[in-house]
Amino acid sequence: MKKIVLLGYMGCGKSTIAQNLSKITKIPFLDLDKCIEKRANLSINEIFEQKGEIYFRKLEHEMFVELLQSTENSIIGLGGGTPCYANNHELLKKDDVTSIYLKASIETLYNRLIHNKSKRPLIANMNEEEMKEFIAKHLFDRSFYYNHAQYKVAVDNKTVEETVEDILEILA
Repeated sequence: MKKIVLLGYMGCGKSTIAQNLSKITKIPFLDLDKCIEKRANLSINEIFEQKGEIYFRKLEHEMFVELLQSTENSIIGLGGGTPCYANNHELLKKDDVTSIYLKASIETLYNRLIHNKSKRPLIANMNEEEMKEFIAKHLFDRSFYYNHAQYKVAVDNKTVEETVEDILEILA
């Protein structure tokens, strides 16, 4: 069965794009983080606080593999760090997977994240300068993994609808 996997940095629009894509294609959207929370019966923050990042990354990998092995068609939204751990980036190249990197500039990510940073533990307590630097460094570190996606869709200066259109063209 076909899996559409959306990946990219936090704030690039994975969940929003996936929800819209799901409505149009009638393919269910599965948010990897929400699946992990349901399985662990803890929020992502609680998992990190109580069990640590290594435990979380192991759970994340197991859940990702499970979703990919499911016989259902699905749109899977990954966490921003998912491709960077446990060789998850290798799973993006499987035959039954269409992986799409939603590529956003530092400026776009910053402008999106500044408004709801309180919900993002990694950046909640940062000032503007720290936040821009953090995004830039993270993006640089992660781009190697993100670029394993089969397709790249730029999201800068695009509406959700325009981005979804770009993805529908890839899927056609």
